[in-house]
Amino acid sequence: MAYRQIGVVGSGRVARALALGLGAHSAAPPLLYGRSPAGRDAAVAQVARATAVARYDILAEACDLIVIAVSDDAIEPVVAELCRALPEGRSPFIFHVSGRSGVAILEPLRARGAITAAIHPVMTFTGDPSNEVSRMAGARFAVTGSSAEADARAGQVVRLLGGVAIAISEGHRSLYHAALCHAANHLVTLLSGSSRALAVAGVEEPRALLAPLVRAALENSLAHGFAALSGPLLRGDSETIRNHLDALDDYCPETLPAYRAMAIATLDELERMGEREPVAGLRESLA
Repeated sequence: MAYRQIGVVGSGRVARALALGLGAHSAAPPLLYGRSPAGRDAAVAQVARATAVARYDILAEACDLIVIAVSDDAIEPVVAELCRALPEGRSPFIFHVSGRSGVAILEPLRARGAITAAIHPVMTFTGDPSNEVSRMAGARFAVTGSSAEADARAGQVVRLLGGVAIAISEGHRSLYHAALCHAANHLVTLLSGSSRALAVAGVEEPRALLAPLVRAALENSLAHGFAALSGPLLRGDSETIRNHLDALDDYCPETLPAYRAMAIATLDELERMGEREPVAGLRESLA
């Protein structure tokens, strides 16, 4: 076994998936701490062999690996609690899974002797731990360690989960996280707006209509980058764009700002790629 005992702070989706995925590499059953007894019990019910605990000192004294899987704003208070509970002379490996924060937020624990890192799984979590453990295999994990030893420990954890570690510097964590949110979260918003407009247009199953198109666009974008762009913006079709803006304004005005913003962003990218000719007449239409 890679670890004597693994502890997880948190009882949400990510906490449950990591407890299940890493639990197979813990000689003793994983320990799960959560503020809510109901949340702890629900997490234990989904994680094989897991045991619920109600105090930080139990984790700090028993575990050689501790995962902090809580909301971004809750990390600092958890670090303070673990610092108070960590016995002198103990040096467990402790990491958090936040995309936003780097390793600096764990500095009080490092000063107490812990080996610390930030390990962010580049994956969405929906509450199905078994499925998410499978999806983490082959996924990327963004790693920021406090030392060379911490980087090595983080790499080992990622390998145990079947993932691939990529290094992100402390100073670039916010930029890294912004890029992920721009891709994943804003995609959800875009599809929601498209589905709403289709529903207003009388389409009974908007998502079924969109699915083949969006999947093809996603696959082409991942394979070819911005060269996968097609449609009226690439062609410089100002009349089509004006028709789109008028229709959205008339029937689905709540979607119009996002459409206009993304169209302008697309024109900006076309200019950066040297495609100036189709852009000139379109900016006036989008103003």
